[in-house]
Amino acid sequence: MNQFKLAVIQDKGHANPKEGLSAYITGIKEAATLGAEMVLLPELHNTLYFCQVESMDCFSLAETIPGPTTEALSALARELNVVIVASVFEKRAPGLYHNTAVVLDRNGEMAGTYRKMHIPDDPGFYEKYYFSPGDLGFNPIETAVGKIGVLVCWDQWFPEAARLQALAGAEILVYPTAIGWITEEHDQTIRQRQQSAWVTIQRAHAIANGIPVAVCNRYGFEPSYAENAPKGKGIDFWGTSFVCGPQGEMLAEAPESERRILLATLDKQQTELVRHGWPYLRDRRIDAYEALLLRYRDRG
Repeated sequence: MNQFKLAVIQDKGHANPKEGLSAYITGIKEAATLGAEMVLLPELHNTLYFCQVESMDCFSLAETIPGPTTEALSALARELNVVIVASVFEKRAPGLYHNTAVVLDRNGEMAGTYRKMHIPDDPGFYEKYYFSPGDLGFNPIETAVGKIGVLVCWDQWFPEAARLQALAGAEILVYPTAIGWITEEHDQTIRQRQQSAWVTIQRAHAIANGIPVAVCNRYGFEPSYAENAPKGKGIDFWGTSFVCGPQGEMLAEAPESERRILLATLDKQQTELVRHGWPYLRDRRIDAYEALLLRYRDRG
């Protein structure tokens, strides 16, 4: 399949996980009627972004894989003949949880999973409390539409992750995401600079690796889960989901503050043409990169 149509569903989080899953099932059906052959959902799409606080109660939101979400989306993938990239708060074992992306092939089979490798711990994004770092590595997942390099949110800031997926044969990089501004970040100049950096770094991954990138973020304000939190405290998720081509060219882009189903047609032959002209993989100096394995290169 040299060409396929990708849909990115930008929507809100939901307080009730069943309602959240139902809303995204509706979105997937809508995308399929528009001709989508692959559908990408945001990070932790069934729920509100509970990582705003550290609370043992939130572990009740986790589920096994296979489990309710994967079973429902597996049946839907088979019914609609589409590939679905979903996101699950995975309960792997008692006391062991992951932030996991699941890829369901269009025959309904689970094509593979990816566990988020880089786990943030910042104000409003306390993910280290909930998620163990991924242990499945950076391996593309083979599907009916091609090899998908799945990465999740905080992973999107690390060029090493994108490069390793590309080196393993990924034909597209996809990023289920939940990113926004905490209410304490009210300076509009700083907000716009952060958002611009987020778009730029991911377009750079497309350029540096010569493959398309698709990013699916949620949008809208979500109040803090914390008890007695001041009114108005929470996160403004900035939406702006997008799809870009192998030279960073924008193919589709969503606004900041509304639901949107983005559609883009991706052409694998374009990747080959771009890599002929910009042969980064050919010219990499793999004999000189050993320092990349260091945390920091001290001098002295």
